[in-house]
Amino acid sequence: MRFVLLGPPGAGKGTQAVMLAKHFHIPHISTGDILRANVSQGTELGVAARSYMDRGELVPDEVLIGIIRNRLQESDCVSGFMLDGFPRTISQADSLEEILAELGNPLDAVINIDVSDHALLKRLSGRRICKKCGTSYHIIFNTPSRGKCSCGGELYQRDDDNEESIKNRLMVYHFQTQPLINYYKSKNLLKPVNGESEIDIIQTDIIRTLENI
Repeated sequence: MRFVLLGPPGAGKGTQAVMLAKHFHIPHISTGDILRANVSQGTELGVAARSYMDRGELVPDEVLIGIIRNRLQESDCVSGFMLDGFPRTISQADSLEEILAELGNPLDAVINIDVSDHALLKRLSGRRICKKCGTSYHIIFNTPSRGKCSCGGELYQRDDDNEESIKNRLMVYHFQTQPLINYYKSKNLLKPVNGESEIDIIQTDIIRTLENI
């Protein structure tokens, strides 16, 4: 199974990615993870990427795509993979298609976890993090006991979890991702999944969608 996982901030993409990788026995390929791995290992592409990251600049497509190409050629990707955080643009999607065509392993699907902005705002603005251990809570969906973490740590709200910041993040996400959604829809690869259900229901829906391709 080879697929891309899309979803806005707060859609639960990270949670679903872990469970889906385990269910399908495939690697979860996160752009951030493989960038950090290449940088820490000092690969040629990692060194190139670090030179941009150290200057606070975005890693250019040619470097990022090279890293993705190398990762998809590794042995654990033979039976499939899940891409998370790549592609982000039409240009990157075209490059991914070329890489997979060379490998003879085209995408099976692009899963888009669909959640309304209203629901996302409610989710993200209610999130609270433990200062001591980093455990995440929610004032509505996962209420902390006695207002503290189970470890006894104080809870706080991240600066980017306020309403204004969330709205800005969602606006940027839609601006960047909508063309990609349209791109994969035109190729009949896009599979939308309702992301406003319970976690296990969403997982079941994604698995059923992929297994019925």
